[in-house]
Amino acid sequence: MSDEELDHWIANTNATLKFVGAEPNVPGTLRKRGAQSTRLVYCTLRTGGTCGGTCTVYNGNAACVNAPGTACIQASSPIAFCSKQNCGDPCTQLANCLAWMSDGFCATPDTGSMIVPFT
Repeated sequence: MSDEELDHWIANTNATLKFVGAEPNVPGTLRKRGAQSTRLVYCTLRTGGTCGGTCTVYNGNAACVNAPGTACIQASSPIAFCSKQNCGDPCTQLANCLAWMSDGFCATPDTGSMIVPFT
């Protein structure tokens, strides 16, 4: 998903949003994001083809992001999602998503953590 598409989703979603890292780059709050940062959105609820509930927007560099109870994700860079916390195996590349949803999200039931690599 492009930064512009992600900004549009953030500006228009009905989900409850929490932000981790730099402020979002949405209309009216334009901020530069670091060249090496990844934006990752992970949410607690999947309703049909829509991702929502409580969503966290991570904006940062390489990390293992613990997020038990994640139902769906999307990211601005290639990431992996893992069924265990602390980025333990098994993990799957987002590019290998088996169930794509609207707005570029991937259904990822029972995800416990995500790996954000250096970009």
